[in-house]
Amino acid sequence: MCNLYSITKNQDAIRRLFRVTRDSAGNLPPMPGIFPDYPAPVVRNASGERELIMMRWGMPPPPKFGGAPVTNIRNTASPHWRGWLKPENRCLVPASSFSEYAPEPNPATGKKDVVWFALNDERPLFAFARIWTEYRGDRGTKSKPVPGPHLVHGFLTTAPNAIVEPIHPKAMPVILTTDEERAVWMRGPWDEANPETALAVWDRAYS
Repeated sequence: MCNLYSITKNQDAIRRLFRVTRDSAGNLPPMPGIFPDYPAPVVRNASGERELIMMRWGMPPPPKFGGAPVTNIRNTASPHWRGWLKPENRCLVPASSFSEYAPEPNPATGKKDVVWFALNDERPLFAFARIWTEYRGDRGTKSKPVPGPHLVHGFLTTAPNAIVEPIHPKAMPVILTTDEERAVWMRGPWDEANPETALAVWDRAYS
């Protein structure tokens, strides 16, 4: 499942495309590779505005299971996730591409290649549909814990399309490419915003 994505466009492009009216993210560094638990820019609803703010990637797991933060969420019918499906906990995560491992090792290296997916050759911005919350525990590593509270988020996933399926047949992140899709995700009722209806068509796989 997707555990690496990139942002190749600058902060002003993010503000303009996602209609951000409040920027609380500070100065964004280049982000060619964003992994779980990395702080990264997120657009959330905030008092009638769209706010750009930094959050860590990984939602709290169901208490009965424990374990690592959850980066990818498919079963939105689970009671654990239902409380975060309201508009106030939905967010947009800007991205230019995301990756999956190839299903088989490369004969030349014996390792699985990282395959990148983007909308087209220019790698324009799009948004992942995600949910977010505040987490009061520690994040970071065991040797270098970062005390909470933290704002955290997680991908919603859906069935892979024809481009992603040959590489990763189980699922892909929900991709929002138009203003209308993003508006419905941020403000619409759940029967309209349900991620199973939000999948965009991809043009090309990168490797």
